Amino acid sequence: MLMPSIFGENLIDDFSFYPFTGYKEKNSMMKTDVKEDDEKYEIDMSIPGVKKEDIKAELKDGYLTVSAATSSENEEKDEKQRYIRRERYFGSCSRSFYVGKEITQDEIKAKYENGVLTIDIPKKEEKKKEVEEQKYIAIE
Repeated sequence: MLMPSIFGENLIDDFSFYPFTGYKEKNSMMKTDVKEDDEKYEIDMSIPGVKKEDIKAELKDGYLTVSAATSSENEEKDEKQRYIRRERYFGSCSRSFYVGKEITQDEIKAKYENGVLTIDIPKKEEKKKEVEEQKYIAIE
């Protein structure tokens, strides 16, 4: 059954839009590329439309968590100051990566440029836990 849509071609698609800029693009939030070389890992994360001040990176218990939050407000009025359209959006998202407990916050370098957050994480050997040798008591 064909039904007219006042929103667009598909009513469901009109409610699944890119959270920070308002345009429709599925599965595009915080797309991440991870590269490895001999000395470090490099994470490139797309976060377009977000100010640098609204991005937080935290290292806790070996997990690096990157979160971003933003809001926007768009208001249009006619000559009599009646609302013709009024839109507001508030959104946030985050991603976490296990980097190991040997990495410290001072060793991680990050920069945000042209909507891409680049994080450099040095490689470190994970300390191996010494397996405790079982000692038995001789029974006579």
